Amino acid sequence: MKKNHLLVVLLAFTCLLGSSQTTEAEKGLKAAVSNDSLDGWKLSGTLFINASQSSFTNWSAGGQPSVSVNGLFNGRAYYKKDKLSWDNTLDIGYGLLKQGKDADFIKTDDKIDFVSKLGYKAFEKWNYAALLNFKTQMDKGYNYPNDSVIISRFLAPAYILGAIGLDYKPGDNMSVFIAPVTSKFTIVNDQTLADSGAFGVDPGNKMRAELGGYIRFSYEKEILKNINFGTKLDLFSNYLNNPGNIDINWETLITLKANEFLSASIATQLIYDDDIKIENDKNDNGTIEAGEYSPLIQFKEVISIGLTLKF
Repeated sequence: MKKNHLLVVLLAFTCLLGSSQTTEAEKGLKAAVSNDSLDGWKLSGTLFINASQSSFTNWSAGGQPSVSVNGLFNGRAYYKKDKLSWDNTLDIGYGLLKQGKDADFIKTDDKIDFVSKLGYKAFEKWNYAALLNFKTQMDKGYNYPNDSVIISRFLAPAYILGAIGLDYKPGDNMSVFIAPVTSKFTIVNDQTLADSGAFGVDPGNKMRAELGGYIRFSYEKEILKNINFGTKLDLFSNYLNNPGNIDINWETLITLKANEFLSASIATQLIYDDDIKIENDKNDNGTIEAGEYSPLIQFKEVISIGLTLKF
């Protein structure tokens, strides 16, 4: 990975920090615009930025110098008026690490996740609802330490999911969306990966379509003072191919707020997709033989302590 990636990330974060600073006059103008044109809308966002650096000189215990930076953005635009509601969320995460004086930067986190859900009150705590979900990543991915073969990139893969069903909302902090009619599209916009049948597409094809059922559970609450817990679970079953093999995507974010600008966060993600085959050293001999690829549970954890901006 190119070394200037870190500079690009830092410049982007600097721009975000600069754009978040407003004068009192600007705040008043924004409030006036909000009252006039954003009636029914609630806008919010949180930006987490974490960076660390270590260096060693004549250090008898040994060690390698390292530099890391990680960013996570959560944004929400929620509209509610009468019986109509429209909830939009955007999660973006990206991280880089360089360990060793002559090493290149490697990617530690990378995601784009957009969800839009339109609802209309049906009865009591239930809404008729339609949901659209788009997921992908921004940068190239490698199976480190091998950094010569690309195993993923922007739109390879990308997932587009469209669903129609009922949404149960007992309160503002919880939602259970049940969709018996759901279409899911897997896009692999890289011919080399598509030819290998990566991410479940038929070899040579860049897209795979599935029809099935879908359940999405989301919950967010301040469980203790200054400690916020959020989780979302996606379950999808393909009616046309092995419906018992359910795709799972479970994400959790815990944030601990120290003061107005400093906080710590723990983010985890668990994925199981029967169509994604991963290298599996079944013989535990350090080599991957032909056919030693199988669906496995994928798990990621990111712990951050750093700057937090809310708006």
